[in-house]
Amino acid sequence: MKKLLESVHQAMDEAAREVMAIYADPARFDTQHKADDSPLTAADLAAHRCLCRHLEAATPEIPVLSEESAEVPSEERRRWSRCWVVDPLDGTKEFLKRNDEFTLNVALVEDGRVVLGVVDAPALGRRYFAAEGVGAWRRERAEGEAERLTVAAPPAGDRPWRVVGSRSHPGPALQAFVDRLPDAKVVPMGSSLKLCLVAEGSADLYPRLGPTSEWDTAAAQCVVEQAGGQVLDAATGEPLRYNQRDTLLNPWFIACAERHPAWRLPDTE
Repeated sequence: MKKLLESVHQAMDEAAREVMAIYADPARFDTQHKADDSPLTAADLAAHRCLCRHLEAATPEIPVLSEESAEVPSEERRRWSRCWVVDPLDGTKEFLKRNDEFTLNVALVEDGRVVLGVVDAPALGRRYFAAEGVGAWRRERAEGEAERLTVAAPPAGDRPWRVVGSRSHPGPALQAFVDRLPDAKVVPMGSSLKLCLVAEGSADLYPRLGPTSEWDTAAAQCVVEQAGGQVLDAATGEPLRYNQRDTLLNPWFIACAERHPAWRLPDTE
């Protein structure tokens, strides 16, 4: 697992450099829109090409499922026991707003479970990484020492719940969830950084009560789980699983340290 993790670090280093070269020059963004009207920039495509090239060279036996890849029929991909799940640029809206809250995400999935994940926030100089048998870690700047991550214990006494929510996709379902807590402070954040805040203990809960895709969450879910937390399907209370359904859309979910009587899983659509 450590060897695979090192391969992903090398891929991330190069992809992050390419993304940041484009980020430094808005004239190079070359923004298009996909069929669902979500933005697509030159940085998304550059990171996609770089990450896929590295992963395919390092592990030719493991297929790569990227947000920017051609669609793979569900009957084919569900036969894969292992696959890489890649979001070349998560938080493209944050990239376009130039608020630095975007990430590059790579995860390794085995039989539906995420066993390795790397989340890089190049504009913040921060990388989160995790793997089974390795734990969850955060590193500030390339030369910085890695710090082991552990989720925070649920609030006790007068401490409010620290709830992280989507900066670009807030909604009434989140507010309804927060209103049921005894006391809560909501912090907006972009991209998969929301999950990473739970992993590092800066937030207690991330309820995602809206649509996401598997590449949005896979890498950061590994970081949360290896830090001792959970990412739970809001309907079943079971951990999110990957490449197990015909659709690549996630159900509503909640990232947390543990289930707690102060909050309950909401009714889903």
